[in-house]
Amino acid sequence: MFITMLKAKLHRACVTHAELEYEGSCAIDARLLDMAGIKEYEQIQIYNINNGERFTTYAIQAEEGSGTISVNGAAAHKATPGDRIIICSYASLNQSELVNFKPTLVYLDENNIVTRTANTISAQVA
Repeated sequence: MFITMLKAKLHRACVTHAELEYEGSCAIDARLLDMAGIKEYEQIQIYNINNGERFTTYAIQAEEGSGTISVNGAAAHKATPGDRIIICSYASLNQSELVNFKPTLVYLDENNIVTRTANTISAQVA
């Protein structure tokens, strides 16, 4: 049996561009892709904190060090520059792979600069 697990997350990325006429995808600063372990053309889920939109697309590489997060094509209707989003990728793992698995979590500020990384999420308290 395989279980789908969170593989990587870019948390609170700030949308820098929304390009309706560009071929669909989400262009992400190459450095951020590398830090998160997200591959170019990998399927990603995007969760828009500002408006609640949730959608699927794929990652493409933007210029390294640019801070670019560009939501492109039809998805450009779901995010605007300045929106804060969560970008996630998932992996299907078998039982033996689950034993030592930890996701890569990359936390960003409003300029898409990494503020910290982690591989666990703190327990939510009431």
